Amino acid sequence: MIAMSRLHHLAVRATAVALISLTLYGCDSAGAGAAASSSPSDPPDFALLQDVARVVQRNYVEPVDGDELTKDALKGMLTRLDPHSDYMDSDQYQQMTAVTRGEFGGIGIELTLEGKMPEVISPIDGTPAANAGIEPGDRIVKIDGLATTGMDVETVVKRLRGAPGSRVTLEIARADRPPFDVALTRSLIHVVSVKSAIEGDKVGYARITTFTENTANELADAITKMKAQAHGRLNGFVLDLRNDPGGLLDAAVDVTGEFVDGGVVVTTKGRNSDDDRVYRAPVAGNLIPGVPMVVLINSASASAAEIVAGALQDDHRATVMGTRSFGKGSVQTIIPIEGHGALRLTTALYYTPSGRSIQGQGISPDIVVTLPKNEQVANAVLSHESDLFGALANTGSLTGRGVAPTNAASAESGSDTGEHPIKPLIIGTGKDAQLEAAVDYLQRAVRGEAGAHPG
Repeated sequence: MIAMSRLHHLAVRATAVALISLTLYGCDSAGAGAAASSSPSDPPDFALLQDVARVVQRNYVEPVDGDELTKDALKGMLTRLDPHSDYMDSDQYQQMTAVTRGEFGGIGIELTLEGKMPEVISPIDGTPAANAGIEPGDRIVKIDGLATTGMDVETVVKRLRGAPGSRVTLEIARADRPPFDVALTRSLIHVVSVKSAIEGDKVGYARITTFTENTANELADAITKMKAQAHGRLNGFVLDLRNDPGGLLDAAVDVTGEFVDGGVVVTTKGRNSDDDRVYRAPVAGNLIPGVPMVVLINSASASAAEIVAGALQDDHRATVMGTRSFGKGSVQTIIPIEGHGALRLTTALYYTPSGRSIQGQGISPDIVVTLPKNEQVANAVLSHESDLFGALANTGSLTGRGVAPTNAASAESGSDTGEHPIKPLIIGTGKDAQLEAAVDYLQRAVRGEAGAHPG
């Protein structure tokens, strides 16, 4: 849905903007209602902002750029609303849209911050990083001569990305040799958001790292290949949504539709009726009918990942295992401002098929499986939505009955208190205890052993 509205720009002049419904990253997306109309009190309010900006420009100890003041004022206004509303400048907006499209100019690595320094999780096959011999576990000490220690992930990513054909030099620290430089020429990187493999006795495994425009198609292709490897029939299926920050709402709906035959996937409700929508899965869309499923989640599973987990749990299609998810139950709409980036504005809350709101509470697993200490990042603790300053309150279910955990055992367990993140290099490997528990659960279910009750 595309609507048109007019918003005031903080540089005092009004700017026409287009509300675009399906471009989000790290959050969900839906339609947005009409922008609030101006009122008689608006002129003096915006005049005050202009007056303060002039005072700052005249009197601050160092020269201040007016555009920077405007950008910071916009960010301040949006970020005070809730943890997910924000103003993105043009560069940030372009980065976000590139991620949701699944392609961008870069070197082709997955990375994490380990000990305040970026560490390579893995190079993407066929990319400049892979072709140059970058290895998992390599630490990026410098980017074009600039030390990376203390950089946040956004800054690191911004420096690694760039126009295809441009060059970047990395200083790499590797355990078995002194630091060395690697010069790379950036190319167009196609993000693969689904990784898959056959585990155990014909148990399919698919990990979704983020929800992009291509995720549902990638997942369908992965399932087709795994079924062929299993000679046409999988005995079980693990959908791994751990450490998945979310992405596009439409992608979450499409992914859910590959495991169910019709029905509601998610409902959104906002202040404006235009934001109230019911998203349904297609009839006869299930790619693995009758195959028992486990969905793995942890406290870094958020947004679109929680929509999928909640829908499959409510539909009794899958058993959810792991630890309580992040609890981001709000919907953001991207509102481009011509020539000035875009707003990311919270416009609605979403609800699972049974009407549950997971805002601030998350999805409680049916079976709690904690992370062994040797698989944890010891110096980091994961937070939840409810821990964030200014987080929206849970308004209860659509039925007005409030929200309760789906499983008493998960509610009573303190397993997610101070949860440490899983080491990224372990996910999906033979050292992954949570994955091992999921595969064992499915194999016991196939054998009909007591205590195994797949969704």
